[in-house]
Amino acid sequence: LLGALRRGSARLAACATLDALLDATLQTLEQDLGVAHAMVLILDPVTERLYTVASRGYATSGVGSEIALGDGVIGVAARERTPVRIMHMASADLYSRALRESLAGDGSAAISTDIPYPGLPEPRSQLAVPLLSAGRVLGVLFVESPLDLQFSFEDEDLLVTLGGQLAAGIDLMQDSAEPCADAPGPEHTAAPVKAPAGPPLQVRHYRSNDSVFVNNAYLIKGVAGAILWKLLQDGQRQGRREFTNRELRLDRALRLPDVADNLEARLLLLQRRLAEQCPQLRIEKTGRGCFRFDTAGPVELEDIAG
Repeated sequence: LLGALRRGSARLAACATLDALLDATLQTLEQDLGVAHAMVLILDPVTERLYTVASRGYATSGVGSEIALGDGVIGVAARERTPVRIMHMASADLYSRALRESLAGDGSAAISTDIPYPGLPEPRSQLAVPLLSAGRVLGVLFVESPLDLQFSFEDEDLLVTLGGQLAAGIDLMQDSAEPCADAPGPEHTAAPVKAPAGPPLQVRHYRSNDSVFVNNAYLIKGVAGAILWKLLQDGQRQGRREFTNRELRLDRALRLPDVADNLEARLLLLQRRLAEQCPQLRIEKTGRGCFRFDTAGPVELEDIAG
């Protein structure tokens, strides 16, 4: 395990982006520890919910799925700031059933804006480790297995150590994400890029929770939804394609928290969600704190107050 930790630590130390940092963590779990099912979730301190930003080993990635602080193994690990380990079928089954029931709610229409949680349908072993940095909970590193007795105390120690480096890296990515010197600011008004012919994407935005639907299919909500709506509006009104993290932080309409806004994680969540569910819209990093937003066809926007 010490050798696995050394290799994993070296991978994380070589990462220069949040995307690479998350992939290096999951690669270490899979290649060096034989963990086939894992995910990383980031805590939104305002809503007190954890949202999935990366996963491995599941039929669907579940990027964007949410778990409330205190719900199940993952939520308890974050709330109590301590690892939570389940080793036997009975307790894991109870947790899985309770979590899925809580995510399903009362069966009302509100469930249509929930992204399915990617966990195993019948887990036997689970381990959730809080990601702690400078006294703050940033998220949770979670692993599970369909077999009993898969995670030992030594595995827990390794994941706590790896999780500490991951949390420090996440903090570093946030602090160092300054815009490129030549990145255009909000006043940029380049001519719109001519879109290829084809049926337009119908994009609806609901102001109440910043949920976004594309061709009547739910895509994203919350801060990530507000960011996407800004990018779409600026692209349509001003022909903009180039953006910076700094201008997003200064935009009060996005309602980012004043401290620990996790903007890098929110942008990565949006980027991955678009790649999976709406490839006609694309976010591409162009430098530190800079990115390009492209549309592969015409877009029709509808803003709804409700």
